[in-house]
Amino acid sequence: MFDNVYAGKRVLITGHTGFKGSWLASWLLKLGAKVYGLSLDDQTEPSHFNLLNFGKEVKHSKGDVRDQAFLENYIEETNPEFIFHLAAKAIVRDCYENPIDAFMTNSFGSLNVLHSLKRAEALKAVVMITSDKCYENVEWEYGYKEDDQLGGKDPYSASKACAELLFSSFFRSYFGKAGFHISTARAGNVIGGGDWARDRIVPDCIRSWAEKKSVEIRSPLATRPWQHVLEPLSGYLWLGASLYQKEREGLNGEAFNFGPSSDVNKPVSDLIGEMNKYWDDGKWHKNESAMGAKKEANLLKLCCDKALHRLDWLPNLSFQETVEFTVNWYKNYYLQKISSIREYTLGQISSYEDLAKKRKRAWAK
Repeated sequence: MFDNVYAGKRVLITGHTGFKGSWLASWLLKLGAKVYGLSLDDQTEPSHFNLLNFGKEVKHSKGDVRDQAFLENYIEETNPEFIFHLAAKAIVRDCYENPIDAFMTNSFGSLNVLHSLKRAEALKAVVMITSDKCYENVEWEYGYKEDDQLGGKDPYSASKACAELLFSSFFRSYFGKAGFHISTARAGNVIGGGDWARDRIVPDCIRSWAEKKSVEIRSPLATRPWQHVLEPLSGYLWLGASLYQKEREGLNGEAFNFGPSSDVNKPVSDLIGEMNKYWDDGKWHKNESAMGAKKEANLLKLCCDKALHRLDWLPNLSFQETVEFTVNWYKNYYLQKISSIREYTLGQISSYEDLAKKRKRAWAK
C-alpha cells in the first residue's frame, strides 16, 4: 500500500482523536508507521478514538494548535517525517455559535502549524487538510476546481478559505525551496462508522434509530458528495507518499480535491433511503425551522480531475458500498456489540484495500 512509504516513519497527526483522525491513525499503524498525535481532549461520547484502545501504540499528546509556543516546541521534539494537519472546529453550527473559536482554530491554528514547520529537521511531506466548503459556493451544478474562487458565507467556510490563503502565502514566501514538500487537500461530507458528532446526518440518524425514534431532518433536498471516510484518507495518504517520493511533478504547493464520482452526489433523502436498506425501520421527519437563520448550502460538488491526472487517484466505493460500509459498522456497535471495535475498524480498512487492489487503484498496487 502507498509504495510502502510509511513503514517505520514518524508521522504526526493533529486532531488524531477526531473522526477522520482516528481512522487515519488506525490505517497508518496498519501500514507500519510510528504515529504521533496532538489533540485537545474534546472527544465525543462515545468516542471512536477511545474505543480503538491504541494504548501506547499512538504517542498521544494533549495540546492546542492555537498555542504557537507549545506547538513549535512539540514539533521540534517529535521531529516528524510526515505531518497530516486535521485539527479543526468541524461542525458548521458550532462555528456559527462560536465564530472566534472557529477562526482561531481553523485559520490561526493552521497558521501556527505552517510557522512551526521549520522546527522539524527530518520533515519530508506535509498535507494540510481544509474542506470542500472553502470555495465561494454559488450552488451551481458544476464541480468546483482547485483554482475557483475561495470564500464562505458562514464562519466555518470562511475560516477554511482563510487557511487556504495562509497556506498559499506561506508557500510562496517561505517554502518554495524548503527541504520538504507540502500541499493542501479539500474534501467534505465524509461518512463512516465511529462518527458521533452532533448535527451530522448519519450520527443523528443512527442515534435516533438505535432508540427507535424518528430523526429530525432540516434539509432533505440538500445535495452533497457523500463519501466514506476511507476515500479521502486514501487521497491524503497517496498525496503524502507522492510528495515524499518527489517523483510526480506539479504537487508541491498545490491544492487537491478528493471526492466521489458525480453520480454519488445525492440528496439527504436518498442517503437516508439507502441507509434504511441496512437498518430496519429507520424513520425520519422534516423540520427545516430547526436551522433558523444558520443556513447551509443546498448544493455543493467538487471536480476531482486534478487528483486523477496528477496523482492517478480515483474514488474506490460506489454510493451503495459507501452506505453499506457505514451502516454495518454502526450495526456491529449498537446491535451485535462486538468485543473489539478496533478489530472491526481494521477489518473494514482491509476490505477497502482489497477492493482497491481488485479495482487497480494506483496506491494499492
